[in-house]
Amino acid sequence: MWKPISSAPFGRELELAVFDEDGEHTLVFPCIKEREGWRNAASRSRVDIHPTHWRDWIPDGIPANSGKFLGDSP
Repeated sequence: MWKPISSAPFGRELELAVFDEDGEHTLVFPCIKEREGWRNAASRSRVDIHPTHWRDWIPDGIPANSGKFLGDSP
């Protein structure tokens, strides 16, 4: 279940939903919220994004809604 980005915890791998020029979709890599912003959990590089929602990242697998719109997920 998606949760509002305002409740995203620090220091955990999260699946994020973003709204950009292509519309609303989920990122295909986990991100970690830090005080300075968001980082790609694997590469540790900063990610310039403005997510709208989050849910726990499911390790060792493809995110439940990889690349699809939020409205398409349960």
